[in-house]
Amino acid sequence: MKPQVLVTGSTGFIGRALLARLSTENLHICATVRNNTENTFNKNVKVISVGELTPSLDWHQALQGTNVVVHLASRVHIMSDKARDPLAEYRRINVDAALNLAHQAAEAGVKRFIYLSSIKVNGEFTQPGEVFAAEDIPLPQDAYGVSKHQAELGLRVIASETGMEVVIIRPPLVYGPGVKANFFSMMCWLSHSIPLPLGAINNLRSLVALDNLVDLIVRCIDHPGATNQTFLVSDGEDISTTSLLYRMGNALGQPARLIPVPVSWLHIFSTLFGRQAVVVRLCSSLQVDISKTCKVLDWSPPINLNEGLRRVAQDFKIK
Repeated sequence: MKPQVLVTGSTGFIGRALLARLSTENLHICATVRNNTENTFNKNVKVISVGELTPSLDWHQALQGTNVVVHLASRVHIMSDKARDPLAEYRRINVDAALNLAHQAAEAGVKRFIYLSSIKVNGEFTQPGEVFAAEDIPLPQDAYGVSKHQAELGLRVIASETGMEVVIIRPPLVYGPGVKANFFSMMCWLSHSIPLPLGAINNLRSLVALDNLVDLIVRCIDHPGATNQTFLVSDGEDISTTSLLYRMGNALGQPARLIPVPVSWLHIFSTLFGRQAVVVRLCSSLQVDISKTCKVLDWSPPINLNEGLRRVAQDFKIK
């Protein structure tokens, strides 16, 4: 009998890519949406409208017959969050609503709950020569990372009390066709040949292509080694911001025009113009160790960084 997989956050950047991949697998697929106007999926995807994600949402209908839940829906990370109490807002969706779903899933007999967390649970950046590992003591620095960590803790309690298996995945920055936010802005700058003062940044950052993250999620659906584990994921190659811009420019067919401004100057200018957070993100390192993921799941990233950049550039040029 084919297992039934329920996917939340199905209309998002990752959700749509995951459903497209699951449609090629031998599975029954159910996707939840806020309203029926969002139903643009393949005919073999069962779609259920559940309304807004809240801590009191009734998941009974969506969970009927479900073996595995892949929970992608969340309040995403927002730079310069304007909410009066950002942590309360993140907790309401990323903790309370997630644990409400998990409790109902366990009661409905769901075998496995896959939770998409964030590398922000580990921290914001790594020091030279250091990497984040799955078993590190969590050190979230902002409201979003704290909420993801609290959700992880709650899910582990539910797993111990009910026997429902929990799998946690912490990705770094995810890029791929349809990407928005800073990565999209970077491609816009490059495509217009805008000179950028980012030619002397020697940091190292881990990224993960959308196709690689989706492949790992699919692997976690039924792999016995994934039971109650936490996994980090990346493309398996770390890169500096400067090198990333050069490679992205090549993928776009628009060579990057980078000016080698010293990093110390960037920090000074960012302070003057109130852009400190952006410069810190561009200049700091964040490396993850995926050796556990690869060993436990017998997995490796199916595409490399260059191929990931080629795919996102191709999609960008089409649009």
